[in-house]
Amino acid sequence: MKAVILAGGLGSRLRPFTEAIPKPLLPIGEKAILEIQIEHLKKHGFDEIYLATNYKADYIEKFLGNGKQLGVKLYYSKEKVPLGTVGPLTLLKKELYEPFLIMNGDILCSMDFNALFDYAVSNNTMLTIGIKKLITPFEFGNILFEGDFVSSIEEKPDLVHYILAGIYVMTPSIFKFIPDKEYFGMDSLIHSLLRKNQKVAKYEIEEFWLDIGRPGDYEKAQKQFSNNVE
Repeated sequence: MKAVILAGGLGSRLRPFTEAIPKPLLPIGEKAILEIQIEHLKKHGFDEIYLATNYKADYIEKFLGNGKQLGVKLYYSKEKVPLGTVGPLTLLKKELYEPFLIMNGDILCSMDFNALFDYAVSNNTMLTIGIKKLITPFEFGNILFEGDFVSSIEEKPDLVHYILAGIYVMTPSIFKFIPDKEYFGMDSLIHSLLRKNQKVAKYEIEEFWLDIGRPGDYEKAQKQFSNNVE
């Protein structure tokens, strides 16, 4: 099975770490983020993996090579200009002729990728998005009222949001909705599909998931990695 890892970001929010090392190669324990992702993909049956690169692309290719040491086949594409989170896929259009999984190159997740893939294929939709529930404590009481009189109070209610988890499954037919070699993001793709009455399926990720976008997230990943991802 085929998977694409989006590994071209600048990692601006993680500077100064990313001034010397591209974000997907930052170490978590004894392994780079990309190594952890590739090993987990392989564990669930994904043995052809495409790395969409841009920033410090040569570092990534020299570090990982052809993937033989990880037991997979690695292929690389390189953006000449930034193409967003979906645009880079158009550089791989000829290779992605069957359903494929995509994930951001800055995510740690212990989910069963094969379960997501099977679910997506069974739904027969062009796009299935992984979503994650985030619960954020609210610092203030919420006052409910009718007219001038208070009817109730919720003491510091939790805020619940479902976010894009940066993990998706697509079918090749999706490419007719993606402009070639133009900057195009996942939000734009989802909006475009919904405007054209195309179904977008969702898959809730209940397992450990962490986006390594900020220094605090990177520190958290160092502490939680061995207990949740290996």
